[in-house]
Amino acid sequence: MLAVLVLLLLAASDCGGRAGPEVPDGGFFDRHTFTNEHGSRDYLLYVPGGVEDQRVPLVVMLHGCGQDAEDFAAGTLMNAIAEREKFLVLYLEQDPEANRLRCWNWFEPTHQRRDSGEPSIIAGVTEQVTAEHDIDPDRVYVAGMSAGGSMTSIMGAAYPDLYAAIGVHSGLQYGAADSSLAALAAQQRGGPNPDRQGREAFLQARPEARVVPVIVFHGEEDRVVDVVNAHQTLSQWAQTNDYAHDGSDNDSITDEPSSVLRSPEPETYDHVRYVYEDPGGRTIMEKWIVEELGHAWSGGDDDGTHTDPGGPDASGEMIRFFAQTPRAFGGNS
Repeated sequence: MLAVLVLLLLAASDCGGRAGPEVPDGGFFDRHTFTNEHGSRDYLLYVPGGVEDQRVPLVVMLHGCGQDAEDFAAGTLMNAIAEREKFLVLYLEQDPEANRLRCWNWFEPTHQRRDSGEPSIIAGVTEQVTAEHDIDPDRVYVAGMSAGGSMTSIMGAAYPDLYAAIGVHSGLQYGAADSSLAALAAQQRGGPNPDRQGREAFLQARPEARVVPVIVFHGEEDRVVDVVNAHQTLSQWAQTNDYAHDGSDNDSITDEPSSVLRSPEPETYDHVRYVYEDPGGRTIMEKWIVEELGHAWSGGDDDGTHTDPGGPDASGEMIRFFAQTPRAFGGNS
């Protein structure tokens, strides 16, 4: 069984021979290292030109298995968007000594809690970069792909006071597994009941619990992380946000969409965008299901691994969603 897990993860691990990310004119892309009591991780930080005298957002990016920071930057094209829209991008990089396939260890309980393991390191880097640069603390976001998407769900639950909103691409719900074997099963068939995991995420967030806006992207043809996980992730966050909204499980926020929009851009793969609102009528969650898309970043660039340029632009849509959801937006109401 372990051999099957290794083969499955290796299917998402070939990142050799790829070009590095382009650095737009005027921007800076530098490598750094962060260390705390839970370990050290390298990271790359993209700083666009022309942001010297303004407070700007920060977007934290968590790569998938087999990828690294440069690969993920190249594939998502996030630097080009950052140069245009003026925000910083922080790409965390998994240490192969922590996971030989470069997966974030989202399936281990040690790495599913605040102030513990990899979440502590990711939050620590985020806080350090926010302090060292002129970052607006109400506009700090985190997004990830695959294992990075699963860790993104954990970061949203463990640090709702730090991240204004989250983006989960091809990932799993909070606490979807508690071992490598359970991870394999969840990837193929889904994890525990999302209502239960939604409550667990809410309890993890206390006393900092707040409504966390979430955007989910997933390919209908994903054979590494089945699309059932996109539906579970949305349902889990609907339950978590229902509790966070007013402290009760009373369906003030649900996983019933307020609108369903089909393929608005004819030049991309067919896709469905589900939109979810809070009681005030504000968009609080989105779920994008993309037909023909496998285990790949939708609308990404071939210079990175596990991308598919044929899908809608996940990077651009996440930034659009983040821009409308500063941290104050997600407060209890």
